[in-house]
Amino acid sequence: MVSTAPSPSAPPRVLTVAGSDSGGGAGIQADLKAMLALGVHGMSVITAVTAQNSLGVQGYWELPAEAVRAQFRSVVDDIGVQAVKTGMLASVELVTVVSELLAGVDAPVVVDPVGVSKHGDALLAAEAVATVRERLLPLATLATPNLHEVTQLTGIEVAGQRDMRAAADALLALGPRWVLVKGGHLEGEAADLLVGRDGTEHWYRAPRYDNRHTHGTGCTLASSIAAELAKGGAMPDAVAAAKEYITGAIAAGFALGAGIGPVDHAWRWR
Repeated sequence: MVSTAPSPSAPPRVLTVAGSDSGGGAGIQADLKAMLALGVHGMSVITAVTAQNSLGVQGYWELPAEAVRAQFRSVVDDIGVQAVKTGMLASVELVTVVSELLAGVDAPVVVDPVGVSKHGDALLAAEAVATVRERLLPLATLATPNLHEVTQLTGIEVAGQRDMRAAADALLALGPRWVLVKGGHLEGEAADLLVGRDGTEHWYRAPRYDNRHTHGTGCTLASSIAAELAKGGAMPDAVAAAKEYITGAIAAGFALGAGIGPVDHAWRWR
């Protein structure tokens, strides 16, 4: 017998444009897990395939620009999006193509300017950094750099929390509406600073857990913010909710393989 029950309405839709992590801890895989955990429908445009495990990145292969463009158009033109998150874009060509595609999107864009992996492996060609500055960041509703990426993009070295506001202002000058400078690499509490174009600032602080299994932290935070924005949250509230989620995921991170394990995207369910 065919059911006549009404179909449930679709949840908010979020698109991640990023690289695939074969180990499942970061990249597209982390993004989709976080989106599911936060109640949105995740979709993906894969920009590169990595051979990656708990020990590092053994190699990566970019997808052709036409494959990235086709994936994006296929999803956006039919299904639509309430938010977009970008991650690993790898090359000048891919940064350029994704920037062109995002220019036509009427939805919040969270740019995680991925430059280096958790293990120190380069995931963005040196010559692509200028393209990120000039083409991608001006399209960002929010940019979420870690301290290494702050230096890569602005030349500013953040030695402590006192330096984070200057770094945020330098990044805002590159065009995003909001910047979240992540202080996870500093000593002490895990403090992040959100600054808007109007100069307002919001600090987000959490305990630092003695857990080395933190693979996927940056990807997960950015995609979590995108999920909260897709649900209609204001930026400061979206960041607060995402910070609470990633803090729990870091605390519950678990060992896999012989190296650094992932954060636990399902920590609220276990």
